[in-house]
Amino acid sequence: MLRITLQPQWQIGRDGTEALPVNALLQLLAAVQSSGSIAQAGREVGLSYRHAWGLLQQAEALFGQPLLTRGRGRGSVLTPLGQQLIWADTRIGARLQPLLESLAAELEGALGRVQRREQAVPRLHASHGFAVAALREQLAQRGVAVELRYRNSLEAVAALAQGDCELAGFHVPLGEFQHAAAQRYQALLQPGAHQLVQLAVRTQGLFVAAGNPLGIRGLDDLKRRNLRFVNRPEGSGTRMLTELLLKRHGVAPRQVSGFENTELTHAAVAAFVASGMADVGLGVQTAAHRFGLHFIPLLKERYFFAAPTEALARAETKPVLAVLQSPAFRARVAALKGYEAAGTGQVLTLADAFGG
Repeated sequence: MLRITLQPQWQIGRDGTEALPVNALLQLLAAVQSSGSIAQAGREVGLSYRHAWGLLQQAEALFGQPLLTRGRGRGSVLTPLGQQLIWADTRIGARLQPLLESLAAELEGALGRVQRREQAVPRLHASHGFAVAALREQLAQRGVAVELRYRNSLEAVAALAQGDCELAGFHVPLGEFQHAAAQRYQALLQPGAHQLVQLAVRTQGLFVAAGNPLGIRGLDDLKRRNLRFVNRPEGSGTRMLTELLLKRHGVAPRQVSGFENTELTHAAVAAFVASGMADVGLGVQTAAHRFGLHFIPLLKERYFFAAPTEALARAETKPVLAVLQSPAFRARVAALKGYEAAGTGQVLTLADAFGG
């Protein structure tokens, strides 16, 4: 099974000068940030001390200011410019990762079809999330081929209804918002013709800076004029959840500064908050944990894969279901901060999941 990886690469330069190899510089700066030593950082990224110094000098000459401060007894520390370069790369990765992974999966599928002479492969459409990424890893490790395309929940279920995929990922909050959220998906799904496979239960909440310096306690605080919010795009399950939560708290979108500013993934929202470009966002606990943010839990939700009932019985789909139901995958999901895997792999009817 082919596995394709696409990575962003950026360069900085001026007219008449050699472009700076930014990816190598960023790896070096990240290692310096971790170790406090240029020599050790160079070894970690495979550069000699001389090469590491040369790269730093080239970059500082280009920017016209230092990227590191060097003090006796405290090693090397990144300047604000050096830190901003690291955060810029983090935001680029968080924004582009789902697009690049989706394109890589399309290429894998296209090349795989040629190799397999049109052998059927399940098509999976889902929003980019931590459990979905874990599933992709597990499938690859077991040599189970799928064509994965990242898209928001509503787009994924609409694609399933149109016959463009066999598995569609979407998430529905538990509790008072379940009915309102489920309705928009149930309009595209037919009892008996479709079933659900539970991926996980996960916790959604507010992301704020480490230590919560602005004293944010909940959604009512979003009306504060000094708070900058970062949202998810229209059509995403988290955007719908945000709107439902605000309505319950009597907060109008126009009262939220930055409501129209959007990032594509939970990780991108977390990176935006962690870099100081916003004060608060909403997403899954895993993203907050990975970016060192303070997390204010709001509710739990279930993430499902919808599928045609007959598709779950097909020979090409059974290996995917076997991975979803495997103890190894359940353990992988349970290890994600804010995720629960007790029902992972369970097959449900629409009535089982939502009642009625």
